[in-house]
Amino acid sequence: MSDANRREPSFSEELEVSGHIIDSLLLPKILDQIITLGGEFDLHDVQIGHSRKDPSYARFTVSAATAEKLDEVLSAVGQHGAAPVHALDCDLQPADMTGAFPEGFYCSTNEDTEIRINGAWIPIEGQEMDCGVVVDASRTRARCVPMADVRQGELVVIGRQGTRVRPVERDRTRHDAFGFMNSTVSSEKPKNVTVREIAAAMRAARDGQGRILIVAGPAVVHTGSRDLFSWLVEEGYVNVLFAGNALATHDIEQSFFGTSLGISMSHGGGIEEGHEHHLRSINRIRRLGSIRAAVEQGVLTSGIMYQCVRKDIPFVLAGSIRDDGPLPDVITDVLKSQARMRELCQDVTFCLMIATTLHSIAVGNLLPARVKVVCVDINPATVTKLADRGSFQTVGVVTDVEPFLRVLVDELQKPTVPSA
Repeated sequence: MSDANRREPSFSEELEVSGHIIDSLLLPKILDQIITLGGEFDLHDVQIGHSRKDPSYARFTVSAATAEKLDEVLSAVGQHGAAPVHALDCDLQPADMTGAFPEGFYCSTNEDTEIRINGAWIPIEGQEMDCGVVVDASRTRARCVPMADVRQGELVVIGRQGTRVRPVERDRTRHDAFGFMNSTVSSEKPKNVTVREIAAAMRAARDGQGRILIVAGPAVVHTGSRDLFSWLVEEGYVNVLFAGNALATHDIEQSFFGTSLGISMSHGGGIEEGHEHHLRSINRIRRLGSIRAAVEQGVLTSGIMYQCVRKDIPFVLAGSIRDDGPLPDVITDVLKSQARMRELCQDVTFCLMIATTLHSIAVGNLLPARVKVVCVDINPATVTKLADRGSFQTVGVVTDVEPFLRVLVDELQKPTVPSA
């Protein structure tokens, strides 16, 4: 079709984007997405920073043949930080009922976001994906709120108008796994370098530059890694622990009976009536009232949960429908578990997920994109699922739990070389 016969797009919007948009490849992503979705762009102004510390700026017009197509394009590029030049205040509507947002509510992402109220941009607090945004009565603060927690009459942001995303930029000072998002170390790639980087991040957090969350599954115990994990807790490399009934149960089972799921942790064979051990462990803790009570009364004297109580590390044991018992510390109400996890996630800067698909995905949904995440699992699908569900900042390590934790602990035990 000739240019003369081509129908010109009749719907357009002028956008701008700033920051490290060149070396973080944000600008190329934006322009490519416009074309891929069937829109067109016209660049008006591009200012490129002269040094690695200097921000860049671009202003351009996006056009599309229909209003619906333009809205689709604007929604997509908005996730990369492109915002209207002539921004309007966000649209606020009061929630007409408790437990549900008004139709057309703004759906949050895990990237830091701002909304425009009375001509000023304000940051959204508690950034989390798949929530709505509620503004307080004074219209000076905004926060992400899960659907179940919205209350009738609260002011809710509607649509994309007056919103802008501040996407995570690649760290230009690093050349390691954390300098590039969405990278995976497969089972056939060397992992020593990545483990060293994980150890360095954990060491920096322990020394006052962050807060470490570990999400762990029962394979930590089944594979004979319990003592390695306990060492991490004891040495201050765990600030928060998220797990389920199974991790705590089999950890306690090993303390009481020397088994995990009835299998001896010393010789690897079955034990007579070993299949009852986890139930007897749960029952003993339930009779005492809590894991903490078992520690304080001298009944539980070793293991992961023992160290958590001894070091006063907060933990959340989130229940599931398949749980035996469960332990008295398990939170069986899913929404209450989620709320407690959300509360403890707020100051986390580094998250290590170990051998637990469902808990990893659940926690990934709660974490903002600025939090560094490492997912260790023998199944590469776990890492893929995290990325597919929006936790693109995840670095994946495909390996078994025990060798990973052994190498990690070895790395953390090495003396650090003071910087010049």
